[in-house]
Amino acid sequence: MKNKPVNDQKIQKLKKKRKKKKTWKKVLLVFLLIIVILIGLFAYRVYKNGGGISGILATIVGHDENTKKNLGEFRILILGISTDQEGVDLTDTIMVASYNPNTQKATLLSIPRDTYTGNTPSKATAYEKINALYSRKHRADETLEAVNEITGLNIQYYVVVKTEALIKLVDVIGGITFNVPMDMDYDDLSQNLHIHLKAGEQLLDGDKAEQLVRFRHNNDWTTYPEEYGDNDTGRMRTQREFVMQVVKQTAKPENIFKLGEILDIAKEYVTTNIDFNVAKDYIPYAVEFNTENLLNAVLPGENTDKNDSRVWVFIPDKTETKKIIQELFYDRDIEEQTEDTTTNQVNSNTTSKNTIKIEILNGSGESSKLQKAQSQLEGAGFNITRTGSTNTTMKTAIINKKEVSDTLLKNMKDVIGAGDISKSQSSSSKVDVTIIIGKDYQ
Repeated sequence: MKNKPVNDQKIQKLKKKRKKKKTWKKVLLVFLLIIVILIGLFAYRVYKNGGGISGILATIVGHDENTKKNLGEFRILILGISTDQEGVDLTDTIMVASYNPNTQKATLLSIPRDTYTGNTPSKATAYEKINALYSRKHRADETLEAVNEITGLNIQYYVVVKTEALIKLVDVIGGITFNVPMDMDYDDLSQNLHIHLKAGEQLLDGDKAEQLVRFRHNNDWTTYPEEYGDNDTGRMRTQREFVMQVVKQTAKPENIFKLGEILDIAKEYVTTNIDFNVAKDYIPYAVEFNTENLLNAVLPGENTDKNDSRVWVFIPDKTETKKIIQELFYDRDIEEQTEDTTTNQVNSNTTSKNTIKIEILNGSGESSKLQKAQSQLEGAGFNITRTGSTNTTMKTAIINKKEVSDTLLKNMKDVIGAGDISKSQSSSSKVDVTIIIGKDYQ
């Protein structure tokens, strides 16, 4: 009888242990259930975002299935800076790049480094060449402004890449396989630049990559063959094609483990005004970009030394420039629409840019902004039927009053570089689209 209390205590302890085990099992089951639900939700979000690596990245950064639809074409000015001569920093590479995440199409437009940016060609000096603008104050915005003036594009972002960045990036990813178009043999002791490459496909390390993109002519003054594009034209073509290969080969899955090293290079040798929140919206879709969807061209114009200083400068052809800008940056979106006849169908009176009736209302408080927006849209081929003023607003709005296609609306947004697209159909409206310019329009 004396042992009974002891046995009761043991029984009570066993019961408590069993209860604790049951409680922990329940907690564990609930925890696992939550994990399964979260994984399921994540997988569903990935599926809705298109699946694959792109869908995973889009989900991680908080996108939904509508995020990409609202993204316009991303445009940026790329400046490649040579730092061989201390304090000079001439711009050897000038390119406008664009990327549309919805069409997965991109463009590279080379700007000749001798492009004249002054107002009087007969008085042209080397100081007024576009490649000298950055070296004046080491401010990329001056070059950006000049490029926008020449092209009529509303580019907002720039990236300045020093020579060292290219060398180190190519070495980090294990080199770039590239078909060198000709034998290259050039020496410049003043810049400590020595270029010695043989023609043909080969693996280029960072040092050879620099030689490739800086080559213009050989020591005996022979240069690229005419059919390839002689001198600067040939160099710009080589630069564009090399950039395409760098993008393609850097985007290989195995290089994801080298991301830290790549970011370190960017921090030290790259300057940009791109906001991270803007960049992160495009990155998930850019990882699946196919370089075969990239168009490339060079700014049309003429090299001449017919000026008082006898300095060779490149004078852009305004008429041909307008045509090439239209073809590269706007017509591709229209082509995309005609390829898909089952969606985004438009009415017979809104099948092309010049038949869409657009009104622009100025809500920015600045008359100059209305004039600028009208000029940009008309320059891109749109038909502005009337303008006016409205109450001051912060955000630019593009309102679809009729059955205008999403593609054309996004095209308008790309042209002016701003605008939330919405629909407010009205059968009595005398215009197809109303654009309200807000304070955010630059």
